[in-house]
Amino acid sequence: MPPNIAAPDVRAFQNRVADSIAAALKNARITHAVVLTSIGADKSDKTGPVVGLHYLEQQLNAIDGLNALYLRAGYFMENTLAQVGIIQKTGMAVGPIRPDLKLPMIATRDIGEAAANAILALSFHEKQTRELLGQRDINYNEVTAIIGKAIGKPDLKYVQAPDEQIRPALTQMGMSQSMADLLLEMSASLNSGYMRALEQRSVENITPTSYEAFVTEEFVPLYQSKSVAA
Repeated sequence: MPPNIAAPDVRAFQNRVADSIAAALKNARITHAVVLTSIGADKSDKTGPVVGLHYLEQQLNAIDGLNALYLRAGYFMENTLAQVGIIQKTGMAVGPIRPDLKLPMIATRDIGEAAANAILALSFHEKQTRELLGQRDINYNEVTAIIGKAIGKPDLKYVQAPDEQIRPALTQMGMSQSMADLLLEMSASLNSGYMRALEQRSVENITPTSYEAFVTEEFVPLYQSKSVAA
């Protein structure tokens, strides 16, 4: 589902895209599809933009003869790259997620590898789901400690900010009010446990990239480049 953070009605945009994808697969008589969705796609409401992925799954479920594998991925490690600018501006990491909430964080490159392997093997039949849960569950306190150590700020702290502070910051980043509201709804669903992984960890859903490796390879270079630019 391509992101469109500036859409005035993100859910309407998602449904149009999902309908187009479903129609294309049906009309082309595609037999196998690997589909990126998300943990929480089992829920039909209260999960923010993930509701759009639930809708996509439902539309594809209605296509007779389509073998579909839904890869329900965890929380993207790339989401934490937004902390680069926040740390540089405020001296701390800030977000809407509970600091102690363990999240199954995953690098998007690992999702790509899992999807490629699945479409090459074609070992799935009818409609199946498979969660991708990353190397381990990790919370934002731990995330911030790893980042702080890597960028030479060992005392770096994470602060959970209220929605009324986060919402204007999101819109200043170019998000529509609709997108900001959906992201905060998703954060609330994660914080409450309503949106969560359903599978136990196994060799099938664990992926190799650790958050430490991600920070070294992705976060630190971005942080350093923005520091030089500033």
